[in-house]
Amino acid sequence: MHPSLKYTPYVWCPVEATIDVIGGKWKALILFQLTHGPRRFNALRRLLPHVTQRMMTLQLRALEEDGVISRTVQETVPPKVEYALTECGWALAPIFEAMMLWGEAHGARRSEPA
Repeated sequence: MHPSLKYTPYVWCPVEATIDVIGGKWKALILFQLTHGPRRFNALRRLLPHVTQRMMTLQLRALEEDGVISRTVQETVPPKVEYALTECGWALAPIFEAMMLWGEAHGARRSEPA
């Protein structure tokens, strides 16, 4: 076992705390897209075409409640809503960088024919 990955009896697990915030299929992908800058709802939908509008809305609300993204309403007609990473959200950026690097090195086998 890697020395920094020491076992502790289950009371509170920091990995579980992280997964509670970024876990699931869409949250991590939404957050990764926001590392490239603020996005409006429909821009995120275009970047993630397989997520339904309802699921996108639910995931954005959950991420906002967890304090990792902010939602800004621009007072225009019609109103424009923009989502961006908060300081807490930016602290997750190295995780997504590591996931991207791992996916580039090891993820190709997922797209190979069976």
